[in-house]
Amino acid sequence: MDVELMLKVYPFFIKAAWVTIELSILTTILGLICGSLGAAARLSRLKVLRYVGAAYVSFIRGTPALIQLFILYFGGPQIGIQLDAFEAGVIGLGVNIGAYMTETIRGAIIAIDKGQVEAARTLGMSRLQTFRKVVLPQAMRLMIRPLGVNINALIKGTALVAAISVVELTYTAQRYIGSTYKPFEMFLISGLLYMIIIYVTGRAVAWLDRRARIV
Repeated sequence: MDVELMLKVYPFFIKAAWVTIELSILTTILGLICGSLGAAARLSRLKVLRYVGAAYVSFIRGTPALIQLFILYFGGPQIGIQLDAFEAGVIGLGVNIGAYMTETIRGAIIAIDKGQVEAARTLGMSRLQTFRKVVLPQAMRLMIRPLGVNINALIKGTALVAAISVVELTYTAQRYIGSTYKPFEMFLISGLLYMIIIYVTGRAVAWLDRRARIV
């Protein structure tokens, strides 16, 4: 193992790790937005919205994320959608993870005892008040850990954007392998940095989960 080479190139990997972190944060935000809208559609009283939500989840979860990125980045210009690689990565991965978050959020909401909803309605609360004051606070506690699993999967999934030339950890490793012919060392640095990012994220999710259970 060429430790000297690893020490020489690791600053470039640190820079790439920040791109991965930025990509993960933006994608998580978009994923939560898509997941919330998708869950609202899936739980809607309107049949057409339920169909739209189900179609979104089925299509996104039923096709590879890499294909979705290729369609957005390489196919987008054919229909007038011009995105740079980073933008395509954020939108593509955000919409993709949003489909999984849709089911996570939906599952947490429907897990709330219907008796509590009926009791709140009996006390004179509107549907919106019941959802905001009774259902949502409990559902948020239930969805923290599953959403954490989604986010961890997302962080590892950011490696896919290397295929559209976003200079994150995996792309950086591939680039240095081409010039050093040292795949073990390059992927080892990349893997260790992914592990650190995921570990920190996992600890943050665990902290949020503990806080939610205390409240």
